[in-house]
Amino acid sequence: MNRIKMLREELGLSQSEFANKIGLTQQSISLYEKEDRKPSQDVLEALADFFHVSIDYLLGKTNTRNVQESNVMPMPDMPIKVPVIGKISAGLPLLAEENLEGYEFAPSSLIKDGFEYFYLKVSGDSMNLKFNDGDIVLVQKQDDLENDEIGVILVDSQDATVKKYKYENNLVILSPMSNNPVHVVQIYNPKDISIKIIGKVVSYQGKV
Repeated sequence: MNRIKMLREELGLSQSEFANKIGLTQQSISLYEKEDRKPSQDVLEALADFFHVSIDYLLGKTNTRNVQESNVMPMPDMPIKVPVIGKISAGLPLLAEENLEGYEFAPSSLIKDGFEYFYLKVSGDSMNLKFNDGDIVLVQKQDDLENDEIGVILVDSQDATVKKYKYENNLVILSPMSNNPVHVVQIYNPKDISIKIIGKVVSYQGKV
């Protein structure tokens, strides 16, 4: 995924909102994200300052964001280091060493006081209309979900799955968001099978 698009989506900004904040046109942002136009050096510097990353990171030359403290003024959105988990299994602590794959940064605008956060690496294509195999989703740890929110759910003590959640008529409905017909809606009765909500997906980023 284009780094500019990835960072913009991390902040939850539309192209038009981002364009207004950075002082560019939406058309320019679209061209940069589709890589139909290369940003000038001045634009690259403005983008790097806004996202608080290095220009090399923006250009995909490095996977290190090279975040540094500003001595001039506080940044509006500081990056927060968040653990990346490969999978979630029943009976194993969430941040067990066996699960950890490293760390990535999340924008502070997505981090709320009183919650724990982690990235979960997506496996498979059951949600490929939203994110792809190998992408990482930012999860806010919580034990409940609103209908139609995307969450991380542990079913029958198996490895956790990422699905769109709904609770209706005393049933839990987990829906894939995929163009692969092999993935179908799963319906469970919590009285008959263990359903444990791990958290809510609040953002995601492409392969890094």
